[in-house]
Amino acid sequence: MTKDMTSGNPAKLILFFALPLIAGNIFQQFYSMADTVIVGRTIGVNALAAVGCTGSLTFFIMGFIIGFTTGLSIITAQRFGARDEEGVKKSFAAGILLSAAVAVILTVIAFFIARPALELLNTPAEIIDDAESYLKVVFLGLSATVLFNLVSNMMRALGDSRIPLYFLVLACCINIVLDFVLILIFRMGVAGAGVATVFSQLLSGICCCIFIRKKMPALWVSGKHFHLSSHEIIQHLKVALPMAFQMSIIAIGALILQAALNGLGAVAVAAYTAAQKIDTIATMPINSMGSAMATYSAQNYGAGKISRIRKGVFQCILMSVSFSIIMGAVNILAGSQLAAVFVGKGETEVLRLAKTYLSISGINYWILALLFIYRFTLQGLGNSLVPTIAGTMELIMRAVAALFLAQHFGFAGACTANPLAWLGACVPLCIAYYLYIRKLERRMP
Repeated sequence: MTKDMTSGNPAKLILFFALPLIAGNIFQQFYSMADTVIVGRTIGVNALAAVGCTGSLTFFIMGFIIGFTTGLSIITAQRFGARDEEGVKKSFAAGILLSAAVAVILTVIAFFIARPALELLNTPAEIIDDAESYLKVVFLGLSATVLFNLVSNMMRALGDSRIPLYFLVLACCINIVLDFVLILIFRMGVAGAGVATVFSQLLSGICCCIFIRKKMPALWVSGKHFHLSSHEIIQHLKVALPMAFQMSIIAIGALILQAALNGLGAVAVAAYTAAQKIDTIATMPINSMGSAMATYSAQNYGAGKISRIRKGVFQCILMSVSFSIIMGAVNILAGSQLAAVFVGKGETEVLRLAKTYLSISGINYWILALLFIYRFTLQGLGNSLVPTIAGTMELIMRAVAALFLAQHFGFAGACTANPLAWLGACVPLCIAYYLYIRKLERRMP
């Protein structure tokens, strides 16, 4: 169930690898979308805002997990491309040990900072208790998040993006059912939405583990593979930690922006929450195309096929930018109607603000498409420094929007944060990619 991406048509390989990622990422968003729709329509706008205002905090923690496990899988993909079978197994073993340590540390830290962090972000008094309940449930379930991200990333490192999709679809369906049961029948409120999400992710992770054990011998590890040298651990941490911190740096910018939004009131938070869900779905395809480039470039880097990486990047840009233009147009033309799915047509002010967000973001999706491709390609090549610098640029640009533009232009000013962050990150990534790929090409015989 592995896929070699070092031969064949690059565009076809990237597209067919990305398609399950697109579907999988969309279904993964259904975890939070189901929470948002059910909470917003059954409990009310304040409850919707309570769940929504936790987004930046959960992204701060989840982003670290996603970046860390993705970084671990980069080493695995490079060794798979180099046909190093024992190296692949040792890499997976290293990933298991390091991920377990990260899960324990993050769970303890995140649980105890939940309330203080919400207070620091100036969360409105009418929603802070519900927000805390939701956060603590999600943070207690971080081990499930780590498990799923690790095993699914390792499967993708070996070229299999299809099987994790199947388990996500199953988990999504269970999540939606549990949302209704826990919120409407057991009256658990927003905490019930958190429990449903955690349980669903745990189920996905367990299913992936069972599949690996039965169908993917390349990832079968035994006791000897856990006897790792310090060099092995350091090699993985050199890639995983910068990618993890890069995601957290980006999240800090989102936290600053969340604080600015909280100052605009619950209606603004609810509008931003609803629009952000739509925005996330709209950008999932270009995000997935970028993710595909991480595996594609890592495998070809391991195989020493640098010119093939350049060709893949060019073809991926053509596909991703075209799709970003289409999705941007959809959001601009149908923003209000899409937002009504979350809050109903009676919330006119929420819908008006949501359309503002979607219009500003939609115009700039093409920048985000380029950002994803350059960032993930550099990460696949093992270059984690420049993406981290780019993440710092995102932080700076979001902070500028939150501290100055939101203050002077209100909600519209806050909505410019994402496009400004994309532009600030894309410029250094673009320059670094072309310089780095030329350097690698000169090294090749």
